[in-house]
Amino acid sequence: MNGSYFYPVGTPGQRWSEREVEQWRARQSRERRYDRDVVPRIDALTDRYEKVAYGELDYAGERYTLFALRDRHFDAALPTALVTGGVHGYETSGVLGALSFLEKYAPDYAGKLNLLVVPCVSPWGYERINRWNYDAIDPNRNFRPDGPAREATALIELVRAVPGSFLIHVDLHETTDSDAEEFGPARAARDGKDYELEIIPDGFYVVDDSENPQPKLQSAIIAAVEGVTHIAAADAKGEIIGSTVVAHGVIEYPLRTLALCTSVTGARYTTTTEVYPDSSRTTSEECILAQVTAIRAALDFALEPG
Repeated sequence: MNGSYFYPVGTPGQRWSEREVEQWRARQSRERRYDRDVVPRIDALTDRYEKVAYGELDYAGERYTLFALRDRHFDAALPTALVTGGVHGYETSGVLGALSFLEKYAPDYAGKLNLLVVPCVSPWGYERINRWNYDAIDPNRNFRPDGPAREATALIELVRAVPGSFLIHVDLHETTDSDAEEFGPARAARDGKDYELEIIPDGFYVVDDSENPQPKLQSAIIAAVEGVTHIAAADAKGEIIGSTVVAHGVIEYPLRTLALCTSVTGARYTTTTEVYPDSSRTTSEECILAQVTAIRAALDFALEPG
């Protein structure tokens, strides 16, 4: 699927103008509600955690408050961990995995580290089950202070306001069939490029930082998650989504160069999880559990002496 593929917005070979962005917006519809699905679960946790409103989005009169949950008393003597979900709003298990971790397992880390959890970075995308935000921008290529995605800049501002430094950041994602069927073609059309078919890997994998690799952390996560769901195998080229597999279920990206979410803290340990919810070999519940398991394995590894 290269060159001849036509996305139903725009003219092949020409970048979108605001007119095409408006046409793309008209194709999006609200399919679920952030204020009904996510915010009540955040509110239910305020007996244990401080609810922080760290930003506000206003998209054509639709307003979304961005929420984080953090330990009520940050202890300067303890390391700090950030967990993020829903950077791409359509990646459901990331949102629900972050919330499930807080509800069931976060108390296990009391007195061991400071927790900051942002369950849904992109609520407009969550409601439309979309990778992009209202402006047809992927937040996860725009985590820089001067970037165009308010979802990203608001998170950067939140992180900067946290006292001390971060030990670890776990960012929860999915790789779905819609990446090849919708978002890849849409991105190519938006940018005036040909679309080259993307092969979606069947299974869980993680993304390490090629500029600060932590292979033992990634392997610890893979080993834990392998007890929950299957791990993605390398393709015939030894790759997963075009990147060389450096270990079982592990690829690398240059986080800061690509302005990815896991570049915002400067933490020693970072990982981006990727589950495949469209696989016939797993379920939505297993995908959520895989995210929770990955968080726990990552925090446990980071807290190990030495």
